[in-house]
Amino acid sequence: MTWICRCEIMNRRFAIIGHRAQSSGKLNLNDLAGASGRIDVLARAVNTALFLSHGIREDSQVVLHLLGGPGPPRRIGFEGATVRGLHPDERAIAGQIGRVLKQPVPAIGQIVELHSGFWHSGGSLEQTLSEWHKDGVTTYTLDAEGEDVFPSIANPNGIGFVLSDDQPFSELELDSMHGLQRLSLGTQWLQGHACISIIHHLLDSD
Repeated sequence: MTWICRCEIMNRRFAIIGHRAQSSGKLNLNDLAGASGRIDVLARAVNTALFLSHGIREDSQVVLHLLGGPGPPRRIGFEGATVRGLHPDERAIAGQIGRVLKQPVPAIGQIVELHSGFWHSGGSLEQTLSEWHKDGVTTYTLDAEGEDVFPSIANPNGIGFVLSDDQPFSELELDSMHGLQRLSLGTQWLQGHACISIIHHLLDSD
């Protein structure tokens, strides 16, 4: 694998798909991997994307896509630059998500900030990609079957990555990502939070 990156990244964005992740109702913090639809996978992704050993990555954004119902899909966003009261613990992050699930799902594209740097909205991956496109973000899909060369980037608007949970992307999601370059971190299918760690390492090493 050859990675070539010559860039100054102003921000890093991660869109995580939770195919079975509960989007409304009461979250069972004692069964994040089961009844809640693998919310544990999403919480680990948030932890890895945002937190350093002694601090938080102010250049990172995470958007979770909860598609498992009941009700319409919900997006939950974490902004590293402004988020407050978030702790680097899987259960604590899941607890924050659980508070959101008690709220009505906002309209598609409507951003409702619950507290600083923490918001939710209606919509799917297609909505997130549309918003990133308007912001001028260069976006890629992580796929073990993608290309193993990371191109040179000089984009002050940032770089985005789309990752799935423990399930492959659906045909609808693949259609919404049509035109995005697929990047590989190796031939093995890694867990999402591990992929995020590798991305941070590669960009930090530039």
